[in-house]
Amino acid sequence: MDTGRDFALEPHETALLAGGPHAAVTVAVVDLRLRGAVETGPGGTLCVLEPPEEELPPFTGTVLDCLDEPLTVRELVRHPDVRLALALTRIPLADAGLLGYPRLGANRAARRRVEFLRERHPLPRGGHGLGDEDTLLAVALHGEAALRVLMPRFARRAGLLSGPGEDPEDDVRPRRRGRFARRAGTGGYEDAAPPQDRPGGRG
Repeated sequence: MDTGRDFALEPHETALLAGGPHAAVTVAVVDLRLRGAVETGPGGTLCVLEPPEEELPPFTGTVLDCLDEPLTVRELVRHPDVRLALALTRIPLADAGLLGYPRLGANRAARRRVEFLRERHPLPRGGHGLGDEDTLLAVALHGEAALRVLMPRFARRAGLLSGPGEDPEDDVRPRRRGRFARRAGTGGYEDAAPPQDRPGGRG
């Protein structure tokens, strides 16, 4: 059986091993945020701004498809399509010897793999100059600690943080492309990001 030593992990797979289903969905949500595809709505829900033009990884695409109506991350984790996608994600991980039977949870080999990756990719001190793939890997490996450093406002509004944290002026990981929303009652457009997510904005 493959011990996973040479098994290349996608960010959501790493997150599943490190933190379980909620962590895997969190990475997919962060991926969509970086692509400018989602924003937060009332009650910590996630809303689609505009589907990305580029092809999405299958797991991330499933999460996006489930947002045909606003949902919280917790609701996404329980969504039948996401649960199926998580089950399919576990198959290659189990084949690689990274999940234990019968419950298909992370085993000792998986924990060693995650610890090795954490040592190789420590928690970033900030997000400036950090690429999207590195951002996703940081969130997959370090969870809330990475979210507090890289995109604290979005993470807090999306219900991704379990406790109070600092209130920085702005997220240090901007979305890849600006998205625009129709301004009600006018013929113009304005940036869909709320004021506190804009440079110099107030939260």
